[in-house]
Amino acid sequence: MIKNAKSKFRITIIHPCVGKRIGMKKYIRTWKMQPIPAAMVASLLPDDIERRFYDDRLELIPFDEATDLVMLSVETYTAKRCYQIASEYRRRGVPVVMGGFHATLCPEEVSQYCESIVVGEAEGLLQEVVDDYRHGSPRKKYQADERPPLVVSPDRSIFKGKKYLPIKLVEFARGCRFKCDFCAIQSFFNASHNHRPVDRVIAEIQRIRKPGQMFFFIDDNITSNLEEAKEFMRALIPLKIRWVSQSAINVAYDDEALRLMKESGCVGILVGFESLDESTLKQMNKGFNLMKGGPAEALARLRSHNICVYGTFIFGYDHDNMESFRTTMEFAKSNGLFIGAFNHVTPFPGTPLYKRMEKEGRLLFDAWWLDDDYRYNMIPFRPANMRPKDLEDMCLNARKEFYSWPSIMRRGLKRVNVRNPYRLVNYLVINAMHRYDVSGRSGLPLGDENWQGELIKAD
Repeated sequence: MIKNAKSKFRITIIHPCVGKRIGMKKYIRTWKMQPIPAAMVASLLPDDIERRFYDDRLELIPFDEATDLVMLSVETYTAKRCYQIASEYRRRGVPVVMGGFHATLCPEEVSQYCESIVVGEAEGLLQEVVDDYRHGSPRKKYQADERPPLVVSPDRSIFKGKKYLPIKLVEFARGCRFKCDFCAIQSFFNASHNHRPVDRVIAEIQRIRKPGQMFFFIDDNITSNLEEAKEFMRALIPLKIRWVSQSAINVAYDDEALRLMKESGCVGILVGFESLDESTLKQMNKGFNLMKGGPAEALARLRSHNICVYGTFIFGYDHDNMESFRTTMEFAKSNGLFIGAFNHVTPFPGTPLYKRMEKEGRLLFDAWWLDDDYRYNMIPFRPANMRPKDLEDMCLNARKEFYSWPSIMRRGLKRVNVRNPYRLVNYLVINAMHRYDVSGRSGLPLGDENWQGELIKAD
């Protein structure tokens, strides 16, 4: 049915939470960043659309508010909550469109819980989706056959009045050319990389910046194409901003890239070290992490350019044992990581890791992200050298040890972490915040435990 031409078509965009416990009053602080995918959806809608946005982490969703269409971006961790939200709207006769990583990697599953599914990147599809719904002729599936040009900036007006962490998120590029075994990003983008025009990103930064503003470039790997990254950093230098991002280890061995990072205002990067064991890295398809001296040399080179490092490690591969934890913890503390993550590997659907574990019969759930017994930080597979619960406990203990006050003080001895009052304050505040959250995520249900309805699935 075609909507009355005199009234605006109303679309509600919702960012789902991962999960909520019964009686949970405050959401996890470190998870309260601006949801850029929701703002991108808002920017892709036709100008005459009436937009509404709700963040499930911060506010109650007004399910009874009149709307013509609901849009949800689905990640594996938020899939269950997305299906709960969709069921509330579908029960009220409101159609739901779903897209995002999980919709692309698990389209058969996701399509059961919505009227339409968007597979791939949405830039070239959303206008068509909206037009079809306006004219009462929507399709079940919309699929991007190729990667779209990234020319749209997010509509941040939808964030007005919502209390997010005081860091601005900006996207330069998407995807990564590396093919790590566990990574859903390489599966989604087929190990390709695409970036926005540099001048558009610079214009966006100038438009949203405030005095002293810290920027987080949310690229999956900002240096996946080093020459493109260098072009971007050269353009950043006159802006005199401070920024952080995510990068593969290879950037540490490019002197020009390190110089440009420093000159353009980079104060820190996240580096996925993942493991210190050669056999484990090879199984991950990440043996390049041992290039030219490996993690210790890379950290020394980054420190020499006053760049702090958020190092991430994952455990649970077939060569990991209790000694892996001890070696990693000593490395992380002695090398003065600004912050760190110590998590078990998670077999995400669509990744080589998931397919291998499924073939070997090592998965403990048919679909862990939907199982009522699964909780955040549980181990959804059978490790080779330890019990699942032991792996879970050792990851938690590693985080507790790393964010203990003795560890924070020891890592603070590295000048790069506390080289000026601004960095010292940030080091202490960020580590204290992670210390507070260290076990807050563990045991979190996927989906909202307060929700009492039934999931509505397609016939």
